[in-house]
Amino acid sequence: MSAHDVQAGRLDAATLQDNFGELHPPLNGMQAAVESARCLFCFDAPCTEACPTGIDIPGFIRKISTGNVRGAASTILAENIMGGTCACVCPVEELCEQACVRHTAEDKPVEIGRLQRYATDFLFASGAQPFTRAPGSGRHVAVVGAGPAGLSCAHRLALLGHQVTVFEARDKAGGLNEYGLAAYKMLNERAAREVEFILAVGGIELKTGVALGSEVSLDALREVYDAVFLGLGHNAVNALGLEQEGIDGVHNAVDFIERIRQDDWGALPVGRQVVVIGGGNTAIDIAVQIKKLGADSVTLVYRRGIEQMGATGHEQEIAQTNGVLLRTFAQPVQLLARNGSLSAVTFERTQLGNDGNIKGTGETFTLPADQVFKAIGQSFEPSMLSGEKTPDIENRRFRVNARQRTSLPDVWAGGDCTAGKDLTVTAVQDGKQAALAIHEFLMESPNG
Repeated sequence: MSAHDVQAGRLDAATLQDNFGELHPPLNGMQAAVESARCLFCFDAPCTEACPTGIDIPGFIRKISTGNVRGAASTILAENIMGGTCACVCPVEELCEQACVRHTAEDKPVEIGRLQRYATDFLFASGAQPFTRAPGSGRHVAVVGAGPAGLSCAHRLALLGHQVTVFEARDKAGGLNEYGLAAYKMLNERAAREVEFILAVGGIELKTGVALGSEVSLDALREVYDAVFLGLGHNAVNALGLEQEGIDGVHNAVDFIERIRQDDWGALPVGRQVVVIGGGNTAIDIAVQIKKLGADSVTLVYRRGIEQMGATGHEQEIAQTNGVLLRTFAQPVQLLARNGSLSAVTFERTQLGNDGNIKGTGETFTLPADQVFKAIGQSFEPSMLSGEKTPDIENRRFRVNARQRTSLPDVWAGGDCTAGKDLTVTAVQDGKQAALAIHEFLMESPNG
């Protein structure tokens, strides 16, 4: 195996376009009517209880069934302003649809995610703006990070009448939705359209290319603004800790997924024999996409068993139906190179001990590979706050209370830089809850 086995343009443009078509096509009007009629409109609906943002799911589905699709979308977005994105990427099979009372051995759950997409797509296509801002409060809040948590917080604060300035280090807003989602789950223009919709409510100024710790400091923001929300997301990728990790052919999955979303697919380097290391949704996303880009074989290797994978059963099925081979109970121990480029990866077989931890068995095997993608987790590195009065950190994330408030009285945080599930829907809820808490804080201290 050599670097010559990695090349761009393995597939023609038409094939790539077909490969990256949407995973689940949208419902048409007739399909939405039929599916919405399956809902039993439960009182104290378990699906609503299972939704991290508390969307009135029977309520919006009933509106679809009666033809009030715009009203259905308004019901969704009132609780989850990123309901359009979440309809495409939320793990509904573990949340609302898992809790659906129709989810039995004899029946299938109502397709809540697809109905949610149907309603939000309808509203976005109409160009309507269902939200109206409250009268101006005269207060100004800084939001750092234009990902799901930050944009959710900014939108709710703006609705409540506050002025908001959002600082984003990258050139585009959207965070994970813009840069980190698999292209087949959500087409690129959807993230930008959602950002435009959020900003259109008014009262929100977006400043891109402004990074915390270099262009602006937390101390300065606290001095100028009445409150600060930190939605910094993940900013570091875990390393394998192996020699030659920097050789040609070894990639961070997160960085490559960003390239898939931002660059021309035909220009991306693709190997013939590809290995993905990890067991979460990011590992699945890169494995499926590199196969769709033209890799001959893609093997995903995880150190534990199928049951312990972070990726849901639905995600695992996507991988397998797209030609990805899953191998479990193996951990990488050596990267092999030839002429300065990756040629193979050696793994040690593992097993679970009685304490639940894995341990090596001493038995190894080697997989030929001209590309390997590391997808063994992301983390938050708070180094951009060094030298300042900073919020308390716990387990490498900001420690917050039940209302997302940090140890600093005027600073809140949410999303992946705080503890909890690293999901878009939970980040949106964090931002919303923080905004409501900030609003109470501002109203209780009208003179600053």
